Amino acid sequence: MDKRRNENNDKIRQIKLIMIIGHALIVIVAAIFMASFTIRKNDMVLKSKVSDLTYALNVQMKLNINTYLSKLESISTLVFGTEEAVSYYSSAENADQYEALNTEKLISDKLYDLCIMENYVDFFIVYSDDHTVGKVSNGTTKLYGDNLYNDMEQTVTKTRSRDGWSTGYNDDFRRIYYVKRVNDNALLVVSFYTSELENVFVRPDDMRDTTVRLVNEDHYIMYSSESGETGTKLPAEILDRIGNSTSASFIDDDYLITINTCADSWYVICSAPTKIILAERNIIIKYTIIITAIASVIAMVLGVLLSIYASNPVNRIVTNLNTQASIDRLTGIYNKLSFEENAEYMLDNAGEGERHAVILLDVDNFKGVNDNLGHAYGDKVLADIGNILRLTFNSSDCLGRIGGDEFCILLNIPANRQSDHMTLINEKCRALCDTFHNKYTGCNGDYKISASIGAAVFPDDGKSFPELYRCADAALYSSKHKGKDTFTVYSDIREEDNKNV
Repeated sequence: MDKRRNENNDKIRQIKLIMIIGHALIVIVAAIFMASFTIRKNDMVLKSKVSDLTYALNVQMKLNINTYLSKLESISTLVFGTEEAVSYYSSAENADQYEALNTEKLISDKLYDLCIMENYVDFFIVYSDDHTVGKVSNGTTKLYGDNLYNDMEQTVTKTRSRDGWSTGYNDDFRRIYYVKRVNDNALLVVSFYTSELENVFVRPDDMRDTTVRLVNEDHYIMYSSESGETGTKLPAEILDRIGNSTSASFIDDDYLITINTCADSWYVICSAPTKIILAERNIIIKYTIIITAIASVIAMVLGVLLSIYASNPVNRIVTNLNTQASIDRLTGIYNKLSFEENAEYMLDNAGEGERHAVILLDVDNFKGVNDNLGHAYGDKVLADIGNILRLTFNSSDCLGRIGGDEFCILLNIPANRQSDHMTLINEKCRALCDTFHNKYTGCNGDYKISASIGAAVFPDDGKSFPELYRCADAALYSSKHKGKDTFTVYSDIREEDNKNV
Protein backbone atom coordinates (compact mmCIF):
# COMPACT_ATOMS: atom_id res chain seq x y z
CA MET A 1 0.00 0.00 0.00
CA ASP A 2 2.79 2.41 0.94
CA LYS A 3 4.68 1.31 -2.13
CA ARG A 4 1.66 2.01 -4.37
CA ARG A 5 1.09 5.33 -2.63
CA ASN A 6 4.71 6.18 -3.15
CA GLU A 7 4.46 5.11 -6.77
CA ASN A 8 1.36 7.26 -7.24
CA ASN A 9 3.06 10.17 -5.49
CA ASP A 10 6.05 9.68 -7.72
CA LYS A 11 3.77 9.70 -10.79
CA ILE A 12 2.03 12.84 -9.52
CA ARG A 13 5.37 14.48 -8.88
CA GLN A 14 6.51 13.43 -12.33
CA ILE A 15 3.33 14.84 -13.87
CA LYS A 16 3.78 18.05 -11.89
CA LEU A 17 7.40 18.18 -12.91
CA ILE A 18 6.44 17.58 -16.54
CA MET A 19 3.74 20.25 -16.26
CA ILE A 20 6.17 22.68 -14.62
CA ILE A 21 8.85 21.95 -17.20
CA GLY A 22 6.32 22.17 -20.02
CA HIS A 23 4.91 25.39 -18.65
CA ALA A 24 8.43 26.72 -18.14
CA LEU A 25 9.34 25.81 -21.73
CA ILE A 26 6.18 27.47 -23.03
CA VAL A 27 6.90 30.56 -20.94
CA ILE A 28 10.54 30.64 -22.05
CA VAL A 29 9.61 30.22 -25.73
CA ALA A 30 6.92 32.88 -25.39
CA ALA A 31 9.32 35.20 -23.55
CA ILE A 32 12.02 34.67 -26.18
CA PHE A 33 9.52 35.31 -28.97
CA MET A 34 8.22 38.45 -27.26
CA ALA A 35 11.75 39.64 -26.51
CA SER A 36 12.86 39.06 -30.10
CA PHE A 37 9.80 40.83 -31.44
CA THR A 38 10.34 43.76 -29.05
CA ILE A 39 14.01 44.10 -30.03
CA ARG A 40 13.21 44.02 -33.73
CA LYS A 41 10.40 46.52 -33.32
CA ASN A 42 12.56 48.89 -31.29
CA ASP A 43 15.35 48.53 -33.85
CA MET A 44 12.96 49.62 -36.57
CA VAL A 45 11.64 52.58 -34.59
CA LEU A 46 15.08 53.62 -33.37
CA LYS A 47 16.63 53.44 -36.83
CA SER A 48 13.75 55.37 -38.34
CA LYS A 49 13.82 58.13 -35.73
CA VAL A 50 17.60 58.46 -35.69
CA SER A 51 17.67 58.49 -39.49
CA ASP A 52 15.00 61.21 -39.69
CA LEU A 53 16.58 63.39 -37.05
CA THR A 54 20.07 62.96 -38.48
CA TYR A 55 18.64 64.07 -41.81
CA ALA A 56 17.21 67.13 -40.03
CA LEU A 57 20.71 67.80 -38.70
CA ASN A 58 22.04 67.52 -42.25
CA VAL A 59 19.44 70.05 -43.42
CA GLN A 60 20.62 72.41 -40.66
CA MET A 61 24.23 71.99 -41.84
CA LYS A 62 23.08 72.72 -45.40
CA LEU A 63 21.36 75.91 -44.24
CA ASN A 64 24.48 76.91 -42.31
CA ILE A 65 26.83 76.56 -45.31
CA ASN A 66 24.34 78.25 -47.66
CA THR A 67 24.04 81.15 -45.23
CA TYR A 68 27.83 81.41 -44.89
CA LEU A 69 28.42 81.42 -48.66
CA SER A 70 25.52 83.79 -49.29
CA LYS A 71 26.89 86.17 -46.69
CA LEU A 72 30.28 86.19 -48.46
CA GLU A 73 28.56 86.90 -51.78
CA SER A 74 26.59 89.74 -50.17
CA ILE A 75 29.74 91.28 -48.69
CA SER A 76 31.42 91.03 -52.09
CA THR A 77 28.65 93.09 -53.68
CA LEU A 78 29.66 96.00 -51.42
CA VAL A 79 32.68 96.46 -53.68
CA PHE A 80 30.33 97.57 -56.45
CA GLY A 81 29.30 100.54 -54.33
CA THR A 82 32.68 102.07 -55.18
CA GLU A 83 32.46 103.49 -58.71
CA GLU A 84 36.23 103.40 -59.17
CA ALA A 85 36.31 99.64 -58.51
CA VAL A 86 33.78 99.00 -61.28
CA SER A 87 35.18 101.30 -63.96
CA TYR A 88 38.95 101.25 -63.34
CA TYR A 89 41.25 99.29 -65.66
CA SER A 90 44.94 99.10 -64.80
CA SER A 91 46.13 98.87 -68.42
CA ALA A 92 44.00 101.67 -69.79
CA GLU A 93 45.80 103.70 -72.44
CA ASN A 94 46.74 107.33 -71.71
CA ALA A 95 46.02 106.78 -67.98
CA ASP A 96 47.56 109.35 -65.68
CA GLN A 97 49.99 107.48 -63.41
CA TYR A 98 49.34 109.66 -60.37
CA GLU A 99 45.59 109.39 -60.80
CA ALA A 100 45.92 105.62 -61.27
CA LEU A 101 47.87 105.29 -58.02
CA ASN A 102 45.23 107.28 -56.13
CA THR A 103 42.44 105.21 -57.68
CA GLU A 104 44.15 101.94 -56.78
CA LYS A 105 44.70 103.14 -53.21
CA LEU A 106 41.01 103.98 -52.90
CA ILE A 107 40.02 100.57 -54.25
CA SER A 108 42.61 98.80 -52.06
CA ASP A 109 41.40 100.55 -48.90
CA LYS A 110 37.83 99.46 -49.64
CA LEU A 111 38.91 95.87 -50.24
CA TYR A 112 41.04 95.74 -47.08
CA ASP A 113 38.15 97.09 -45.01
CA LEU A 114 35.85 94.36 -46.31
CA CYS A 115 38.54 91.69 -45.87
CA ILE A 116 39.30 92.63 -42.27
CA MET A 117 35.60 92.71 -41.44
CA GLU A 118 35.32 88.95 -42.01
CA ASN A 119 39.00 87.92 -41.81
CA TYR A 120 39.21 86.48 -45.32
CA VAL A 121 42.49 85.13 -46.76
CA ASP A 122 42.16 86.99 -50.08
CA PHE A 123 40.09 89.99 -51.09
CA PHE A 124 41.43 91.55 -54.29
CA ILE A 125 40.69 92.55 -57.86
CA VAL A 126 42.80 91.03 -60.62
CA TYR A 127 42.94 92.66 -64.04
CA SER A 128 43.43 91.00 -67.42
CA ASP A 129 47.12 91.95 -67.34
CA ASP A 130 47.43 90.01 -64.01
CA HIS A 131 47.85 93.27 -62.08
CA THR A 132 46.16 93.02 -58.64
CA VAL A 133 44.74 95.51 -56.17
CA GLY A 134 43.82 94.54 -52.61
CA LYS A 135 44.88 91.76 -50.30
CA VAL A 136 46.52 88.86 -52.17
CA SER A 137 47.96 86.04 -50.05
CA ASN A 138 51.32 84.47 -50.85
CA GLY A 139 49.59 81.10 -51.06
CA THR A 140 47.31 82.27 -53.87
CA THR A 141 50.19 83.95 -55.71
CA LYS A 142 52.30 80.78 -55.57
CA LEU A 143 49.36 78.54 -56.47
CA TYR A 144 48.23 80.41 -59.60
CA GLY A 145 51.48 82.07 -60.64
CA ASP A 146 51.29 83.85 -64.01
CA ASN A 147 47.91 82.30 -64.82
CA LEU A 148 46.01 84.18 -62.13
CA TYR A 149 43.52 86.09 -64.30
CA ASN A 150 43.02 83.43 -66.97
CA ASP A 151 42.49 80.59 -64.50
CA MET A 152 40.34 82.65 -62.15
CA GLU A 153 38.19 83.58 -65.15
CA GLN A 154 37.38 79.87 -65.58
CA THR A 155 35.66 79.97 -62.19
CA VAL A 156 33.00 82.41 -63.46
CA THR A 157 30.50 79.75 -64.59
CA LYS A 158 27.20 81.43 -63.75
CA THR A 159 26.10 83.52 -66.72
CA ARG A 160 23.36 85.45 -64.97
CA SER A 161 25.20 86.46 -61.79
CA ARG A 162 28.63 86.42 -63.50
CA ASP A 163 30.31 84.64 -60.61
CA GLY A 164 31.28 81.20 -59.37
CA TRP A 165 32.96 79.09 -56.66
CA SER A 166 35.96 76.82 -56.91
CA THR A 167 38.51 74.86 -54.94
CA GLY A 168 41.01 72.10 -55.65
CA TYR A 169 43.10 74.06 -58.15
CA ASN A 170 46.21 71.93 -58.74
CA ASP A 171 44.77 69.56 -56.08
CA ASP A 172 45.00 72.29 -53.41
CA PHE A 173 41.85 72.18 -51.26
CA ARG A 174 43.10 74.40 -48.45
CA ARG A 175 41.12 77.41 -49.72
CA ILE A 176 37.73 78.00 -51.29
CA TYR A 177 37.61 80.80 -53.87
CA TYR A 178 34.70 83.01 -54.89
CA VAL A 179 35.18 84.92 -58.16
CA LYS A 180 32.86 87.61 -59.51
CA ARG A 181 33.29 89.62 -62.67
CA VAL A 182 33.68 93.36 -62.00
CA ASN A 183 33.92 94.43 -65.63
CA ASP A 184 35.20 93.02 -68.92
CA ASN A 185 38.82 93.35 -67.73
CA ALA A 186 38.61 92.73 -63.99
CA LEU A 187 37.63 89.97 -61.55
CA LEU A 188 36.91 90.20 -57.83
CA VAL A 189 38.49 87.29 -55.92
CA VAL A 190 37.66 86.33 -52.33
CA SER A 191 38.93 83.26 -50.50
CA PHE A 192 38.84 81.67 -47.07
CA TYR A 193 40.47 78.62 -45.51
CA THR A 194 38.34 75.48 -45.56
CA SER A 195 39.24 75.06 -41.89
CA GLU A 196 36.97 78.07 -41.22
CA LEU A 197 34.02 75.77 -41.94
CA GLU A 198 34.60 74.19 -38.52
CA ASN A 199 32.55 77.11 -37.19
CA VAL A 200 29.81 76.47 -39.77
CA PHE A 201 29.40 72.72 -39.29
CA VAL A 202 28.89 72.74 -35.52
CA ARG A 203 27.57 69.40 -34.31
CA PRO A 204 25.50 68.82 -31.16
CA ASP A 205 27.36 67.04 -28.37
CA ASP A 206 25.30 63.88 -28.86
CA MET A 207 26.30 63.78 -32.54
CA ARG A 208 30.07 64.09 -32.09
CA ASP A 209 30.53 60.62 -33.58
CA THR A 210 28.93 61.84 -36.83
CA THR A 211 31.38 62.82 -39.55
CA VAL A 212 30.34 65.91 -41.52
CA ARG A 213 31.81 66.41 -44.98
CA LEU A 214 31.40 69.03 -47.70
CA VAL A 215 32.19 67.54 -51.11
CA ASN A 216 32.15 68.90 -54.66
CA GLU A 217 30.34 67.45 -57.66
CA ASP A 218 33.27 65.08 -58.27
CA HIS A 219 32.99 63.80 -54.68
CA TYR A 220 36.30 65.30 -53.58
CA ILE A 221 36.24 66.34 -49.93
CA MET A 222 36.45 70.12 -49.47
CA TYR A 223 35.94 69.95 -45.70
CA SER A 224 35.70 67.13 -43.19
CA SER A 225 35.29 67.01 -39.44
CA GLU A 226 37.77 64.11 -39.60
CA SER A 227 41.34 65.38 -39.84
CA GLY A 228 43.40 64.51 -42.90
CA GLU A 229 40.51 63.96 -45.32
CA THR A 230 40.45 67.36 -47.06
CA GLY A 231 41.39 67.00 -50.74
CA THR A 232 40.84 63.25 -50.86
CA LYS A 233 38.10 61.29 -52.61
CA LEU A 234 34.99 60.42 -50.60
CA PRO A 235 35.59 57.00 -48.96
CA ALA A 236 34.39 54.15 -51.17
CA GLU A 237 32.10 52.71 -48.48
CA ILE A 238 30.25 56.05 -48.36
CA LEU A 239 30.29 56.72 -52.10
CA ASP A 240 28.99 53.22 -52.93
CA ARG A 241 25.99 53.77 -50.68
CA ILE A 242 24.95 57.23 -51.88
CA GLY A 243 25.51 56.53 -55.59
CA ASN A 244 24.02 59.42 -57.60
CA SER A 245 21.68 60.54 -54.83
CA THR A 246 21.55 64.27 -54.05
CA SER A 247 19.06 64.32 -51.17
CA ALA A 248 18.49 61.13 -49.22
CA SER A 249 19.02 59.17 -46.01
CA PHE A 250 20.47 55.66 -45.79
CA ILE A 251 20.89 53.26 -42.89
CA ASP A 252 22.10 49.67 -42.88
CA ASP A 253 24.04 47.43 -40.52
CA ASP A 254 27.26 49.38 -41.10
CA TYR A 255 26.47 53.05 -41.74
CA LEU A 256 23.93 55.80 -41.26
CA ILE A 257 24.37 58.34 -44.09
CA THR A 258 22.47 61.49 -45.06
CA ILE A 259 23.18 63.69 -48.09
CA ASN A 260 21.83 67.07 -49.19
CA THR A 261 22.66 69.40 -52.06
CA CYS A 262 23.78 72.85 -50.97
CA ALA A 263 25.03 75.92 -52.85
CA ASP A 264 26.98 75.62 -56.11
CA SER A 265 26.15 71.90 -56.59
CA TRP A 266 28.15 70.89 -53.54
CA TYR A 267 26.95 68.26 -51.09
CA VAL A 268 26.75 68.04 -47.32
CA ILE A 269 27.20 64.43 -46.24
CA CYS A 270 26.78 63.25 -42.65
CA SER A 271 27.81 59.69 -41.80
CA ALA A 272 28.38 57.56 -38.73
CA PRO A 273 28.88 53.86 -38.00
CA THR A 274 25.52 52.33 -37.17
CA LYS A 275 26.97 50.52 -34.15
CA ILE A 276 27.89 53.88 -32.60
CA ILE A 277 24.64 55.66 -33.45
CA LEU A 278 22.64 52.70 -32.12
CA ALA A 279 24.92 52.01 -29.16
CA GLU A 280 21.99 51.90 -26.73
CA ARG A 281 20.62 48.95 -28.69
CA ASN A 282 23.27 46.74 -27.07
CA ILE A 283 22.09 47.90 -23.65
CA ILE A 284 18.54 46.98 -24.60
CA ILE A 285 19.63 43.50 -25.73
CA LYS A 286 21.59 42.91 -22.51
CA TYR A 287 18.69 43.73 -20.24
CA THR A 288 16.24 41.86 -22.49
CA ILE A 289 18.25 38.63 -22.03
CA ILE A 290 18.26 39.07 -18.25
CA ILE A 291 14.56 39.77 -18.18
CA THR A 292 13.88 36.80 -20.48
CA ALA A 293 15.55 34.44 -17.95
CA ILE A 294 13.39 35.83 -15.15
CA ALA A 295 10.30 35.80 -17.40
CA SER A 296 10.11 31.96 -17.14
CA VAL A 297 8.66 32.53 -13.65
CA ILE A 298 6.67 35.74 -14.03
CA ALA A 299 6.25 35.96 -17.79
CA MET A 300 3.22 38.21 -18.03
CA VAL A 301 4.47 40.82 -15.52
CA LEU A 302 7.96 40.92 -16.89
CA GLY A 303 6.58 40.98 -20.45
CA VAL A 304 4.78 44.22 -19.66
CA LEU A 305 7.83 45.61 -17.84
CA LEU A 306 10.06 44.55 -20.73
CA SER A 307 7.93 46.46 -23.23
CA ILE A 308 7.92 49.55 -21.02
CA TYR A 309 11.63 49.32 -20.25
CA ALA A 310 12.61 48.57 -23.86
CA SER A 311 10.71 51.62 -25.11
CA ASN A 312 12.36 54.03 -22.65
CA PRO A 313 15.77 54.18 -24.43
CA VAL A 314 14.01 55.00 -27.72
CA ASN A 315 12.02 57.78 -26.04
CA ARG A 316 15.17 59.17 -24.46
CA ILE A 317 17.05 59.19 -27.77
CA VAL A 318 14.11 60.66 -29.71
CA THR A 319 13.47 63.34 -27.08
CA ASN A 320 17.16 64.25 -26.93
CA LEU A 321 17.59 64.41 -30.71
CA ASN A 322 14.35 66.40 -31.16
CA THR A 323 15.67 68.96 -28.70
CA GLN A 324 19.07 69.07 -30.40
CA ALA A 325 17.43 69.45 -33.82
CA SER A 326 15.07 72.30 -32.84
CA ILE A 327 16.67 74.36 -30.04
CA ASP A 328 19.78 76.51 -30.27
CA ARG A 329 21.87 75.18 -27.38
CA LEU A 330 23.58 78.49 -26.67
CA THR A 331 20.55 80.78 -26.38
CA GLY A 332 17.79 78.31 -25.53
CA ILE A 333 15.52 79.56 -28.33
CA TYR A 334 14.67 78.06 -31.72
CA ASN A 335 17.43 77.50 -34.25
CA LYS A 336 17.02 78.74 -37.85
CA LEU A 337 15.30 75.65 -39.28
CA SER A 338 12.79 75.22 -36.43
CA PHE A 339 12.08 78.96 -36.23
CA GLU A 340 11.26 79.18 -39.93
CA GLU A 341 9.04 76.11 -39.75
CA ASN A 342 7.11 77.49 -36.75
CA ALA A 343 6.88 80.98 -38.24
CA GLU A 344 5.56 79.67 -41.57
CA TYR A 345 3.03 77.50 -39.74
CA MET A 346 1.76 80.45 -37.65
CA LEU A 347 1.42 82.67 -40.71
CA ASP A 348 -0.24 79.97 -42.82
CA ASN A 349 -2.84 79.45 -40.08
CA ALA A 350 -3.43 83.14 -39.32
CA GLY A 351 -7.11 84.08 -39.13
CA GLU A 352 -8.92 86.70 -41.19
CA GLY A 353 -7.83 90.20 -40.16
CA GLU A 354 -5.15 88.80 -37.84
CA ARG A 355 -1.82 90.64 -37.76
CA HIS A 356 1.71 89.55 -36.92
CA ALA A 357 5.10 91.16 -37.22
CA VAL A 358 8.52 89.81 -38.17
CA ILE A 359 11.23 91.60 -36.18
CA LEU A 360 14.81 91.07 -37.35
CA LEU A 361 17.61 91.97 -34.91
CA ASP A 362 21.33 92.21 -35.61
CA VAL A 363 23.81 92.81 -32.78
CA ASP A 364 26.06 95.79 -33.57
CA ASN A 365 29.79 95.46 -32.87
CA PHE A 366 29.47 91.80 -31.86
CA LYS A 367 32.55 90.81 -33.85
CA GLY A 368 34.49 93.22 -31.67
CA VAL A 369 33.29 91.35 -28.58
CA ASN A 370 34.72 88.10 -29.93
CA ASP A 371 37.92 89.74 -31.13
CA ASN A 372 38.60 91.77 -27.98
CA LEU A 373 37.05 89.69 -25.22
CA GLY A 374 37.18 86.19 -26.64
CA HIS A 375 34.63 83.75 -28.04
CA ALA A 376 33.78 82.38 -24.59
CA TYR A 377 32.64 85.82 -23.51
CA GLY A 378 30.84 86.26 -26.83
CA ASP A 379 28.91 83.06 -26.08
CA LYS A 380 27.85 84.52 -22.73
CA VAL A 381 26.59 87.62 -24.51
CA LEU A 382 24.55 85.50 -26.92
CA ALA A 383 23.10 83.48 -24.04
CA ASP A 384 22.18 86.76 -22.32
CA ILE A 385 20.47 87.95 -25.51
CA GLY A 386 18.31 84.83 -25.43
CA ASN A 387 17.21 85.82 -21.90
CA ILE A 388 16.53 89.40 -23.05
CA LEU A 389 14.26 88.17 -25.83
CA ARG A 390 12.34 85.87 -23.49
CA LEU A 391 11.82 88.75 -21.03
CA THR A 392 10.77 91.19 -23.77
CA PHE A 393 8.30 88.93 -25.58
CA ASN A 394 5.47 86.61 -24.54
CA SER A 395 5.29 82.84 -24.68
CA SER A 396 2.92 83.14 -27.68
CA ASP A 397 5.68 84.83 -29.71
CA CYS A 398 8.17 82.78 -31.71
CA LEU A 399 11.86 83.48 -30.98
CA GLY A 400 14.79 82.23 -33.04
CA ARG A 401 18.52 82.61 -33.59
CA ILE A 402 18.96 82.52 -37.37
CA GLY A 403 22.64 83.43 -37.62
CA GLY A 404 25.76 84.04 -35.57
CA ASP A 405 24.54 87.34 -34.09
CA GLU A 406 21.23 87.63 -35.92
CA PHE A 407 17.88 86.97 -34.24
CA CYS A 408 14.33 86.92 -35.51
CA ILE A 409 10.99 87.22 -33.70
CA LEU A 410 7.51 86.50 -35.00
CA LEU A 411 5.39 88.81 -32.86
CA ASN A 412 1.86 87.58 -32.22
CA ILE A 413 -0.44 90.64 -32.02
CA PRO A 414 -3.10 89.99 -29.32
CA ALA A 415 -6.74 90.51 -30.26
CA ASN A 416 -7.01 93.59 -28.02
CA ARG A 417 -4.02 95.23 -29.76
CA GLN A 418 -4.99 94.61 -33.39
CA SER A 419 -6.26 98.17 -33.88
CA ASP A 420 -3.03 99.74 -32.56
CA HIS A 421 -0.64 97.03 -33.70
CA MET A 422 1.93 99.57 -34.90
CA THR A 423 2.12 101.01 -31.41
CA LEU A 424 2.83 97.55 -29.98
CA ILE A 425 5.49 96.86 -32.63
CA ASN A 426 7.19 100.19 -31.92
CA GLU A 427 7.02 99.51 -28.17
CA LYS A 428 8.73 96.14 -28.55
CA CYS A 429 11.40 97.44 -30.93
CA ARG A 430 12.08 100.47 -28.75
CA ALA A 431 12.29 98.25 -25.63
CA LEU A 432 14.89 96.08 -27.38
CA CYS A 433 16.91 99.08 -28.54
CA ASP A 434 16.83 100.63 -25.06
CA THR A 435 17.90 97.36 -23.43
CA PHE A 436 20.80 96.94 -25.83
CA HIS A 437 21.68 100.64 -25.64
CA ASN A 438 22.20 100.33 -21.91
CA LYS A 439 23.95 97.00 -22.24
CA TYR A 440 27.73 96.90 -22.11
CA THR A 441 30.25 94.08 -22.00
CA GLY A 442 33.79 93.65 -20.82
CA CYS A 443 35.28 93.34 -17.37
CA ASN A 444 35.29 97.13 -16.92
CA GLY A 445 32.13 97.83 -18.89
CA ASP A 446 34.16 99.49 -21.62
CA TYR A 447 32.86 97.72 -24.73
CA LYS A 448 29.44 98.76 -25.98
CA ILE A 449 27.05 96.67 -28.02
CA SER A 450 23.75 97.79 -29.48
CA ALA A 451 20.98 96.47 -31.69
CA SER A 452 19.93 97.36 -35.22
CA ILE A 453 16.34 96.26 -35.83
CA GLY A 454 14.04 95.97 -38.83
CA ALA A 455 10.34 95.07 -38.70
CA ALA A 456 7.69 94.09 -41.24
CA VAL A 457 3.94 93.64 -40.70
CA PHE A 458 1.73 90.75 -41.79
CA PRO A 459 -0.17 90.94 -44.07
CA ASP A 460 0.56 94.56 -45.07
CA ASP A 461 4.20 93.95 -46.07
CA GLY A 462 3.89 90.32 -47.09
CA LYS A 463 1.72 87.24 -46.71
CA SER A 464 4.46 84.66 -46.32
CA PHE A 465 7.50 84.40 -44.09
CA PRO A 466 10.06 84.80 -46.94
CA GLU A 467 8.30 88.00 -48.10
CA LEU A 468 8.17 89.40 -44.56
CA TYR A 469 11.78 88.42 -43.92
CA ARG A 470 12.96 90.30 -47.02
CA CYS A 471 11.04 93.40 -45.95
CA ALA A 472 12.36 93.18 -42.37
CA ASP A 473 15.88 92.71 -43.74
CA ALA A 474 15.49 95.84 -45.88
CA ALA A 475 14.32 97.73 -42.79
CA LEU A 476 17.28 96.35 -40.83
CA TYR A 477 19.63 97.56 -43.56
CA SER A 478 18.04 101.00 -43.25
CA SER A 479 18.72 100.95 -39.48
CA LYS A 480 22.35 100.06 -40.15
CA HIS A 481 22.55 102.87 -42.69
CA LYS A 482 21.20 105.35 -40.14
CA GLY A 483 24.12 104.60 -37.86
CA LYS A 484 22.94 101.45 -35.99
CA ASP A 485 21.44 101.36 -32.46
CA THR A 486 17.93 102.05 -33.80
CA PHE A 487 14.92 100.37 -35.40
CA THR A 488 13.03 100.83 -38.65
CA VAL A 489 9.58 99.59 -39.68
CA TYR A 490 9.29 98.68 -43.34
CA SER A 491 6.17 100.82 -43.79
CA ASP A 492 8.33 103.90 -43.05
CA ILE A 493 10.65 102.96 -45.94
CA ARG A 494 7.64 102.43 -48.22
CA GLU A 495 6.18 105.82 -47.30
CA GLU A 496 9.54 107.50 -47.90
CA ASP A 497 9.82 105.84 -51.31
CA ASN A 498 6.32 107.02 -52.22
CA LYS A 499 7.25 110.60 -51.26
CA ASN A 500 10.36 110.44 -53.40
CA VAL A 501 8.27 109.23 -56.34
